[in-house]
Amino acid sequence: MVDREGTAPAATPARQLLDLLGPVDTYHDTEHLGRFGMPSGAMTEHMLEPVSAATGATRFGPLEKVHAFWFAGMSCDGCSVAVTGATMPSVESLVLGAHPGVPRVVLHHAVLNMESGPAYLQPAEQAVAGELDAPYVVILEGSIADETIAHVRGGYWSATGEEPWGPDGALRPVSSTEWVARLAPNAAAMIAIGTCATWGGVPAAEGNPTGAMSLMDFLGKDYRSVLGVPVVNVPGCPPVGDNFTETVAAVLYFLQGLGPLPEFDELGRPAWLFGETVHRRCVRGAYYEEGTFAEEFGDPECLVEVGCWGPVVNCNITSRGAINGVGGCMNTGGACIGCTMPGFPDKFTPFYSRPPGSLASTTVSRMVGSVIRPLRKFSNNNLNREVRWDREGATPSAFSREHSEPSALSNVGHKFYDKLRRHNDRALRDGDVWGNRPGEDQNDPAPQPATTETT
Repeated sequence: MVDREGTAPAATPARQLLDLLGPVDTYHDTEHLGRFGMPSGAMTEHMLEPVSAATGATRFGPLEKVHAFWFAGMSCDGCSVAVTGATMPSVESLVLGAHPGVPRVVLHHAVLNMESGPAYLQPAEQAVAGELDAPYVVILEGSIADETIAHVRGGYWSATGEEPWGPDGALRPVSSTEWVARLAPNAAAMIAIGTCATWGGVPAAEGNPTGAMSLMDFLGKDYRSVLGVPVVNVPGCPPVGDNFTETVAAVLYFLQGLGPLPEFDELGRPAWLFGETVHRRCVRGAYYEEGTFAEEFGDPECLVEVGCWGPVVNCNITSRGAINGVGGCMNTGGACIGCTMPGFPDKFTPFYSRPPGSLASTTVSRMVGSVIRPLRKFSNNNLNREVRWDREGATPSAFSREHSEPSALSNVGHKFYDKLRRHNDRALRDGDVWGNRPGEDQNDPAPQPATTETT
């Protein structure tokens, strides 16, 4: 493959790593292990199968199940915690195949699965060897470390298990990066969850020693899964759990042939989830419009001047909430620090400091708000009164005995406002009576029915 200039593109980091490590063709001999690593006596998949496997009556497509290999790179495991709180849909419902048309998800997660050791790695080995019994997707949490750096010194950055891939079949730790590189070519989809996996995140911040990068950077811009799907990115630190499970469900519907590939933006984000900025859906956005800003955390107003980047950050946390529609940064008083963005964290530091670009917009907002706020307060005072109270000049509430009645000037202003409001009210005008024929006067006497003489 050559680029537009006719030159061969540089090998991707994934290709460079595989060239360095070489191919593999030996795996664990699990037969002699017995029940080692399986305290329940069975694989998690087999334990759930009696209640989760689809039947002919509940299966709507060619796929009965899809394997999902979850790997952790340079990660704090916060993405795993966030996803376990998802409810629309929940991890449990996906694993149990509870959604019509969605193939059940056979999840391979180092924390959630019952099996461990070679038993846990066996499905991944089968996938690498091309012997797995169903299609699979790979989910990466945490950034990709440049394992070529560590390999030179005989070490690794982050690993998932051991395989007999060392010299003469010796066991050696297998990095999460290597697993991703070996599984990507035959995956049905590659999904990055969390900002570390989608953009590199904190582990890839300037000055890091690991060469950390995103899944997209690792596989390269030309990567496509076996079904033609580029890398899917669901950012956040941590992400909203429902954003992830909803995206997974949408991709699974596509894999099942029951719908088109969902709409993603130019960076692989679900467009319906990340198409708007935080500010446009923020519960504090009206304060910005009226030019009132918080001076310290705990104030109810807009948080821009205490370090909120919401007006320029793509995220739906304010409208969706953190868990089950509840919570979320700005909803609970926290300022947006841009954790869903590719430029995080380097382009957003120092945190909780006023963004320089906000000076112009907040100045304009204050100028406009100084006019808008009094006008809205004027209308609000009038709309908080019954017409009867205006007529009688008193508010019969025990809570308002200390509250003064509107002044004569206010009453004049409200009456003028009402005139403007009602000037085009068609209900105040005479209208035609329904049923009249064109040109027929409603005041004319009704025509008499014709009579026929008989002889």
